[in-house]
Amino acid sequence: MAKPKRSNLDTGRLGEDIVTEYLQGNGVRILERNIRTEYGEIDILGEEGDCLVFAEVKTRRTKRFGFPETSVNISKQTHMTNSAIAYLQETDNLDRIWRIDVISVNMSGDKKPVIEWFKNAITS
Repeated sequence: MAKPKRSNLDTGRLGEDIVTEYLQGNGVRILERNIRTEYGEIDILGEEGDCLVFAEVKTRRTKRFGFPETSVNISKQTHMTNSAIAYLQETDNLDRIWRIDVISVNMSGDKKPVIEWFKNAITS
């Protein structure tokens, strides 16, 4: 019997779950997930020491279209920066130290997911 195909949404959620656990295991306290702003969604918001970490998670099941992190183009970077600033304004946190990270999850076949964490990947 063939495995049912996962939708991109299911794959994205699974990737975010994997990354949430990964970040927690690496000392990041998770504050929120899937924060909606007028500029788009913030996948994960965490705190590492005194720094707020806005994390963009990209997950792929195959390498047919390249590595997940390559899909964070200029447009996506602009949306992430604007989303982070909007969140900081709305929550009165403009004085906080913050950064935007990109975390990729490669889930090829039945192998253990390969996670790559690009800290400070998007700068304004």
